[in-house]
Amino acid sequence: MDTTATQHDVTALRRHRAELLDSLRAVEQSLAAPAVGDVSVWAQRVSVALIELEADFREHIQLTEGSDGLYRSLLEAAPRLSNVVRTLTADHGRIRTAIGQLVETTGGSVVAADVARIRQAGTTLLARMSRHRQRGADLVFEAYQTDIGGET
Repeated sequence: MDTTATQHDVTALRRHRAELLDSLRAVEQSLAAPAVGDVSVWAQRVSVALIELEADFREHIQLTEGSDGLYRSLLEAAPRLSNVVRTLTADHGRIRTAIGQLVETTGGSVVAADVARIRQAGTTLLARMSRHRQRGADLVFEAYQTDIGGET
């Protein structure tokens, strides 16, 4: 295994994880903001944060599943982890779908009665992504004995 390439991959992954975490925080903050008065303003803020998250998650998928992505090099180094990689890859599809549904919902006409449902779906998404990020960090650590960090 080329350790220089692995170090580069892990460095890029750390940087991207920090960007993804920023997007997750933006979604969390937008969901938690008061939705009083003009609910469409709240929904627009949530939508903007979700669109940014969607773009960052698309990049995450490319970095991990792409032809020169992390999972390919990781499986070369540690084929025993193929089941975990398969699980994380399946997570990608479910998470993309959930983000897409929320983007669609918040991009449309939102009324006060929709806020609780959007918040519930959003917090469920955030929890799913948090678990996914942890499983991904555990996978990289197990394969390379490298902590990609929890970012602060």
